[in-house]
Amino acid sequence: MGEGDGVDAQGEGKTPRGAKIAAAAVNQASVWNIANLLTMLRLVLVPAFVALMLADGGYDPAWRALAWAAFAIAMITDLFDGHLARTYNLVTDFGKIADPIADKAIMGAALICLSALGDLPWWVTGVILGRELGITLLRFLVIRYGVIPASRGGKLKTLTQGVAVGMYVLALTGWLATLRWWVMAAAVVLTVVTGLDYVKQAIVLRRQGIAERKAALEEKEA
Repeated sequence: MGEGDGVDAQGEGKTPRGAKIAAAAVNQASVWNIANLLTMLRLVLVPAFVALMLADGGYDPAWRALAWAAFAIAMITDLFDGHLARTYNLVTDFGKIADPIADKAIMGAALICLSALGDLPWWVTGVILGRELGITLLRFLVIRYGVIPASRGGKLKTLTQGVAVGMYVLALTGWLATLRWWVMAAAVVLTVVTGLDYVKQAIVLRRQGIAERKAALEEKEA
Protein backbone atom coordinates (compact mmCIF):
# COMPACT_ATOMS: atom_id res chain seq x y z
CA MET A 1 0.00 0.00 0.00
CA GLY A 2 1.38 3.39 -0.95
CA GLU A 3 1.30 6.51 1.18
CA GLY A 4 -1.86 7.81 -0.48
CA ASP A 5 -3.79 4.57 -0.84
CA GLY A 6 -5.95 5.29 2.20
CA VAL A 7 -6.98 8.69 0.86
CA ASP A 8 -7.82 7.30 -2.58
CA ALA A 9 -9.90 4.53 -1.08
CA GLN A 10 -11.87 6.91 1.10
CA GLY A 11 -12.56 9.28 -1.75
CA GLU A 12 -13.31 6.73 -4.44
CA GLY A 13 -16.10 7.98 -6.69
CA LYS A 14 -15.81 11.52 -5.32
CA THR A 15 -12.26 12.58 -6.19
CA PRO A 16 -11.87 14.26 -9.61
CA ARG A 17 -9.86 12.36 -12.19
CA GLY A 18 -7.19 15.09 -12.28
CA ALA A 19 -6.70 14.88 -8.52
CA LYS A 20 -6.28 11.10 -8.70
CA ILE A 21 -3.64 11.44 -11.42
CA ALA A 22 -1.79 14.05 -9.34
CA ALA A 23 -1.96 11.83 -6.25
CA ALA A 24 -0.58 8.90 -8.25
CA ALA A 25 2.28 11.07 -9.45
CA VAL A 26 3.09 12.08 -5.87
CA ASN A 27 3.07 8.43 -4.77
CA GLN A 28 5.39 7.49 -7.62
CA ALA A 29 7.77 10.35 -6.89
CA SER A 30 7.79 9.48 -3.19
CA VAL A 31 9.94 6.43 -3.97
CA TRP A 32 12.83 8.85 -4.51
CA ASN A 33 12.81 10.16 -0.94
CA ILE A 34 15.92 10.51 1.22
CA ALA A 35 15.26 7.29 3.16
CA ASN A 36 15.03 5.20 -0.01
CA LEU A 37 18.06 6.93 -1.51
CA LEU A 38 20.09 5.87 1.54
CA THR A 39 18.83 2.32 1.09
CA MET A 40 19.84 2.41 -2.59
CA LEU A 41 23.27 3.68 -1.55
CA ARG A 42 23.70 0.65 0.71
CA LEU A 43 22.78 -1.67 -2.16
CA VAL A 44 25.35 0.02 -4.42
CA LEU A 45 27.98 -0.23 -1.68
CA VAL A 46 27.69 -4.05 -1.58
CA PRO A 47 29.56 -4.78 -4.85
CA ALA A 48 31.92 -1.88 -4.14
CA PHE A 49 32.73 -3.37 -0.74
CA VAL A 50 33.38 -6.82 -2.21
CA ALA A 51 35.69 -5.38 -4.89
CA LEU A 52 37.67 -3.42 -2.28
CA MET A 53 37.77 -6.34 0.12
CA LEU A 54 39.18 -8.76 -2.45
CA ALA A 55 41.48 -6.29 -4.22
CA ASP A 56 45.13 -7.34 -4.48
CA GLY A 57 44.43 -10.77 -3.02
CA GLY A 58 42.35 -9.49 -0.10
CA TYR A 59 45.18 -8.93 2.36
CA ASP A 60 46.41 -5.41 1.55
CA PRO A 61 45.85 -3.17 4.61
CA ALA A 62 45.11 -0.11 2.45
CA TRP A 63 42.40 -1.85 0.41
CA ARG A 64 40.98 -3.36 3.60
CA ALA A 65 40.78 0.13 5.12
CA LEU A 66 38.81 1.35 2.10
CA ALA A 67 36.56 -1.71 2.36
CA TRP A 68 35.99 -0.88 6.03
CA ALA A 69 35.00 2.68 5.04
CA ALA A 70 32.39 1.31 2.62
CA PHE A 71 31.10 -1.10 5.29
CA ALA A 72 30.97 1.68 7.90
CA ILE A 73 29.00 3.98 5.59
CA ALA A 74 26.52 1.17 4.94
CA MET A 75 26.09 0.51 8.66
CA ILE A 76 25.66 4.22 9.47
CA THR A 77 23.06 4.78 6.74
CA ASP A 78 21.20 1.75 8.09
CA LEU A 79 20.73 3.65 11.35
CA PHE A 80 19.19 6.64 9.60
CA ASP A 81 17.01 5.46 6.71
CA GLY A 82 14.43 3.62 8.80
CA HIS A 83 14.27 6.45 11.34
CA LEU A 84 13.79 9.05 8.59
CA ALA A 85 11.11 6.97 6.89
CA ARG A 86 9.06 6.62 10.09
CA THR A 87 9.62 10.16 11.38
CA TYR A 88 8.77 11.97 8.14
CA ASN A 89 6.17 9.51 6.82
CA LEU A 90 8.41 8.36 3.97
CA VAL A 91 7.52 4.67 4.24
CA THR A 92 7.06 3.07 0.80
CA ASP A 93 6.61 -0.46 -0.51
CA PHE A 94 10.07 -0.22 -2.08
CA GLY A 95 11.61 0.70 1.26
CA LYS A 96 9.85 -2.15 3.09
CA ILE A 97 11.36 -4.66 0.66
CA ALA A 98 14.73 -3.09 -0.14
CA ASP A 99 15.77 -2.05 3.38
CA PRO A 100 16.04 -5.57 4.90
CA ILE A 101 17.63 -6.83 1.68
CA ALA A 102 20.28 -4.11 1.85
CA ASP A 103 20.94 -4.88 5.53
CA LYS A 104 21.47 -8.58 4.95
CA ALA A 105 23.37 -8.09 1.69
CA ILE A 106 26.16 -5.95 3.15
CA MET A 107 26.51 -8.09 6.27
CA GLY A 108 26.37 -11.31 4.27
CA ALA A 109 28.94 -10.04 1.77
CA ALA A 110 31.32 -9.07 4.58
CA LEU A 111 30.98 -12.39 6.40
CA ILE A 112 31.42 -14.48 3.25
CA CYS A 113 34.45 -12.47 2.15
CA LEU A 114 36.06 -12.82 5.58
CA SER A 115 35.48 -16.58 5.64
CA ALA A 116 36.65 -17.00 2.04
CA LEU A 117 39.89 -15.20 2.96
CA GLY A 118 40.34 -17.41 6.02
CA ASP A 119 39.95 -14.59 8.52
CA LEU A 120 36.71 -15.90 10.04
CA PRO A 121 35.57 -19.52 10.56
CA TRP A 122 32.80 -20.58 8.19
CA TRP A 123 30.68 -21.81 11.10
CA VAL A 124 30.49 -18.24 12.45
CA THR A 125 29.25 -17.02 9.06
CA GLY A 126 26.80 -19.93 8.94
CA VAL A 127 25.37 -19.18 12.39
CA ILE A 128 24.87 -15.47 11.73
CA LEU A 129 23.47 -15.77 8.21
CA GLY A 130 21.37 -18.81 9.12
CA ARG A 131 19.84 -16.91 12.01
CA GLU A 132 19.07 -13.83 9.91
CA LEU A 133 17.47 -15.78 7.06
CA GLY A 134 15.62 -18.06 9.47
CA ILE A 135 14.10 -15.20 11.47
CA THR A 136 13.09 -13.40 8.27
CA LEU A 137 11.30 -16.54 7.08
CA LEU A 138 9.71 -16.97 10.51
CA ARG A 139 8.33 -13.42 10.39
CA PHE A 140 6.62 -14.17 7.08
CA LEU A 141 5.18 -17.44 8.38
CA VAL A 142 3.49 -15.84 11.40
CA ILE A 143 2.59 -12.47 9.85
CA ARG A 144 -1.03 -13.58 9.54
CA TYR A 145 -1.18 -13.64 13.33
CA GLY A 146 0.71 -10.41 13.94
CA VAL A 147 4.11 -8.74 13.73
CA ILE A 148 7.07 -9.76 15.88
CA PRO A 149 8.50 -6.45 17.15
CA ALA A 150 12.21 -5.72 17.12
CA SER A 151 13.60 -6.18 20.61
CA ARG A 152 16.34 -4.29 22.39
CA GLY A 153 18.38 -7.47 22.33
CA GLY A 154 17.98 -7.59 18.55
CA LYS A 155 19.22 -4.03 18.18
CA LEU A 156 22.19 -4.76 20.45
CA LYS A 157 22.91 -7.86 18.37
CA THR A 158 22.93 -5.81 15.17
CA LEU A 159 25.26 -3.21 16.69
CA THR A 160 27.64 -5.85 18.07
CA GLN A 161 27.69 -7.70 14.75
CA GLY A 162 28.50 -4.49 12.90
CA VAL A 163 31.36 -3.59 15.26
CA ALA A 164 32.77 -7.13 15.22
CA VAL A 165 32.66 -7.53 11.44
CA GLY A 166 34.08 -4.04 10.98
CA MET A 167 37.03 -4.95 13.22
CA TYR A 168 37.64 -8.13 11.20
CA VAL A 169 37.55 -6.18 7.93
CA LEU A 170 40.41 -4.01 9.17
CA ALA A 171 43.87 -5.58 9.18
CA LEU A 172 44.30 -5.44 12.95
CA THR A 173 47.17 -6.96 14.90
CA GLY A 174 48.23 -7.35 18.53
CA TRP A 175 45.71 -6.72 21.30
CA LEU A 176 43.16 -5.28 18.87
CA ALA A 177 43.11 -8.59 17.02
CA THR A 178 42.44 -10.33 20.34
CA LEU A 179 39.73 -7.82 21.24
CA ARG A 180 37.90 -8.35 17.97
CA TRP A 181 37.74 -12.09 18.70
CA TRP A 182 35.90 -11.38 21.95
CA VAL A 183 33.59 -8.88 20.28
CA MET A 184 32.72 -11.46 17.61
CA ALA A 185 32.15 -14.08 20.32
CA ALA A 186 29.68 -11.70 22.00
CA ALA A 187 27.99 -11.12 18.63
CA VAL A 188 27.58 -14.86 18.06
CA VAL A 189 26.10 -15.36 21.54
CA LEU A 190 23.65 -12.47 21.03
CA THR A 191 22.79 -13.84 17.59
CA VAL A 192 21.81 -17.23 19.02
CA VAL A 193 20.04 -15.90 22.14
CA THR A 194 17.95 -13.31 20.28
CA GLY A 195 17.18 -15.86 17.58
CA LEU A 196 15.75 -18.26 20.17
CA ASP A 197 13.77 -15.38 21.69
CA TYR A 198 12.20 -14.61 18.28
CA VAL A 199 11.26 -18.27 17.90
CA LYS A 200 9.60 -18.19 21.32
CA GLN A 201 7.69 -15.01 20.41
CA ALA A 202 6.57 -16.55 17.13
CA ILE A 203 5.21 -19.64 18.87
CA VAL A 204 3.31 -17.53 21.42
CA LEU A 205 1.97 -15.25 18.69
CA ARG A 206 0.77 -18.19 16.62
CA ARG A 207 -0.96 -19.84 19.60
CA GLN A 208 -2.69 -16.59 20.51
CA GLY A 209 -3.80 -16.05 16.93
CA ILE A 210 -5.22 -19.58 16.62
CA ALA A 211 -7.01 -19.22 19.98
CA GLU A 212 -8.53 -15.87 18.97
CA ARG A 213 -9.74 -17.24 15.64
CA LYS A 214 -11.24 -20.29 17.34
CA ALA A 215 -13.02 -18.11 19.91
CA ALA A 216 -14.35 -15.81 17.16
CA LEU A 217 -15.62 -18.80 15.17
CA GLU A 218 -17.35 -20.33 18.22
CA GLU A 219 -18.95 -16.96 19.02
CA LYS A 220 -20.19 -16.66 15.44
CA GLU A 221 -21.68 -20.15 15.47
CA ALA A 222 -23.36 -19.48 18.80
